[in-house]
Amino acid sequence: MSPRGVLFLVILLAVFAAVFVYPAGLGAKLLPWRLGLDLVGGSHLVYQTDLSKIGDADQNSVLEGLRDVIERRVNLFGVAEPQVFIARSGDDYRLVVELAGIQDVKQAIRIIGETPFLDFRVTDGVGTSTQFVPTNLDGRYVKGAQLSFNPTTGAREVSISFNDEGAAIFERLTEENVGKPVGIFLDGQSISTPVVREKISGGSAVITGNFSSEEARELVARFNAGALPVPISLLSQQTVSATLGTDLLQKAIVAGIVGTLLVILFMIMYYRSLGVYASLALLIYIPLTLAVFKLFSVTMSLAGLAGFILTIGMAVDANILIFERMKEEMLRGLSRAASVGEGFRRAWLSIRDSNVSTIITAAILFFFTASFIKGFALTLFIGVVVSMFSAITVTRTFLRVFVKSHTSS
Repeated sequence: MSPRGVLFLVILLAVFAAVFVYPAGLGAKLLPWRLGLDLVGGSHLVYQTDLSKIGDADQNSVLEGLRDVIERRVNLFGVAEPQVFIARSGDDYRLVVELAGIQDVKQAIRIIGETPFLDFRVTDGVGTSTQFVPTNLDGRYVKGAQLSFNPTTGAREVSISFNDEGAAIFERLTEENVGKPVGIFLDGQSISTPVVREKISGGSAVITGNFSSEEARELVARFNAGALPVPISLLSQQTVSATLGTDLLQKAIVAGIVGTLLVILFMIMYYRSLGVYASLALLIYIPLTLAVFKLFSVTMSLAGLAGFILTIGMAVDANILIFERMKEEMLRGLSRAASVGEGFRRAWLSIRDSNVSTIITAAILFFFTASFIKGFALTLFIGVVVSMFSAITVTRTFLRVFVKSHTSS
């Protein structure tokens, strides 16, 4: 394809991207923006975890399971884009939950539950009444529960599934208690006491009974809500108002616009016509990058916006290297058109190395830091990758089209 054809496609793609990312346009109906707690407002909850009964070797896996269960529980109640992560404070581990759009802290606490702990108990065989004692089978081994129907009778049943370790514990527990009830407790309260008919292997079990539709659904909900590996208790709560979030978002947008205009002004003043081409490439870079954020449902927070605004300045770094190389080639006697190709060729290694080092840094920040830094790292990573395309493809295409046209005339 000719340079003019490539340029036309790039501009057309940028126009579609601009329509797609515009918050009040057609793109908002197709795929709305996902905004973080600090921009849209919501609830910030911190829970203390109780790891007193968990060995040191198992703590990491248990905490990861806790995060997954809380995330699944919040999703069941329809909360958009919850941020759930584990934070260490000294020797303690805390569960942090950020719920964007939830202004009622009490509602958020009800959704999560303060100390929801699921465990299985067996009878101690002492006395005439049924007394239950705890076992080592608890919510950390439960993968989930669902409503099912007996294929023969059509009666409602509750199916429970365990992970591999839980399956082994449950098999041993049922083998030792055939003909006896097994108590299932949530927060110390009995929610079901099924009688074991036989040893159960395979990691799946079915609770049968004369369940009504409401009773069966409630039991399933209790299982899925209570399958926590460790007890948690609310430590602190905070609400970010929607008004404050909107104000911060507007200020971030203004900062981005002002920063972009200053970069464009500098490029045009210093590089003249070359700066115009770089500025046009930058204006194409911005909607393309935002479209990638939106397409991949990146949650935009203040940290994420900071990463994106930073890449706006970084996007012209490659152009500066290229233009300086072009100046050197023209001083050596090459024509303006010939210096374009030579400038890109000689600047490419420096552009590649600087961007790859930034990408590696962003990857380290994303995989080894907390949630709000992850947002910064992700937008920085995406922005740098798209900026390489902008500098190498878009700016080069502009120069190949217009510099050749200028020299031929």
